[in-house]
Amino acid sequence: MVATILVVAVVGLALGVFLQKGRFCFVNAFRDFFAYKDSRVTKGVAVATLLTMVFWGIAYQFGYYGALWTPEWGLTGLVGGFVFGVGMTYAGGCASGTLYRAGEGYLQFWLTLLFMGVGYAAFAVAFPTLESTYFETFTFGSGVSLFTLSSIPAGLLALAVAGGAVLVYAAVLGRSSETGTLGGRSDVASVQLTALLAPIAGLRRIARGTREYVAGIVDAWRDPLAASKRPWDPRTAALGITGAAVLWFTQASIVGVTGPEARWTGYLLSQVGVDAESYDYWGSVLFQGQGVDVTTDMVMIGFVIVGAFLAASWSGDFSVRVPKRRRLPNAIGGGLLMGAGSRLAPGCNIGNIYSGIAELSVHSFIAAVGIVAGVYVMTRWIYREVGCAI
Repeated sequence: MVATILVVAVVGLALGVFLQKGRFCFVNAFRDFFAYKDSRVTKGVAVATLLTMVFWGIAYQFGYYGALWTPEWGLTGLVGGFVFGVGMTYAGGCASGTLYRAGEGYLQFWLTLLFMGVGYAAFAVAFPTLESTYFETFTFGSGVSLFTLSSIPAGLLALAVAGGAVLVYAAVLGRSSETGTLGGRSDVASVQLTALLAPIAGLRRIARGTREYVAGIVDAWRDPLAASKRPWDPRTAALGITGAAVLWFTQASIVGVTGPEARWTGYLLSQVGVDAESYDYWGSVLFQGQGVDVTTDMVMIGFVIVGAFLAASWSGDFSVRVPKRRRLPNAIGGGLLMGAGSRLAPGCNIGNIYSGIAELSVHSFIAAVGIVAGVYVMTRWIYREVGCAI
């Protein structure tokens, strides 16, 4: 019991610290890329996901894992993911970003969490109808991870997928370089050769960027106290998030946020007299007939807020911030869409884009497309007057 509490505290605090220090928010990752072609946080998300995939694959291969989370797959992931993507962009923070900003003292994001709870509660009430009219209609297959489906050892499969993703990125990076076609020629042969050499050029740019990043880390260690107070490179945060996620995977399951939050909603309502267990979604699905009580993942995400608070206080970033009146609709509307969308999918940006892709869940690949599409559409709407870079 003591060991479990220690793991819960370590993982939650670590996630809170690294999320806050790296400003690790999936809204920033995708919105900033679509709006400004700013890929700093996007790279951090990619690094965290691919590294976690590799380590989770190795842990799964050798039997060191708590549990996989593999919802049934179908259009529910696409529809629910889209609703969630729209909601998190409108709210200005994803599931994990909302937690760390709440820890920084933003009352707006505490309001977002409150209305996410309203969304969870509304979904629980509507669940019997949604189960027969929505989930049964748009679900096509049972939940599965490619780790279990493939005959390739999970560790090797994860390495192959991660390596393939890096090569694709390198090819895109190489083709976008300013070198153009060979010798300035534009004939078909030179264009084809340039395309073939693009991954090599991209890998060189990645290697150069990695050397610069490592040099920055080494330089930071000359004055670690000062460096600890400054914002961190998202890739540094990705390393810490990966370590915490691997520990959690070996002891419990994948990392999730909105699932535990939905359980918190049911539990808190039960404390004020609501018979939450009588609702199928809480009693049978989320709490699996074990009674509405506090679970380890619920406690863990509570520690995420505490970790973010400690990191923000250490850096001088903590301050109680009262939201402007014009931002209240974002917190309310965005929170409702995030709460409902994460249940319609099911899963949020952490459950699907980070954890789900890292565990190679078929459902999560579909849901990730929906989330990114939702962010893109909402970003285009928000920036409709000035335009987007993408």
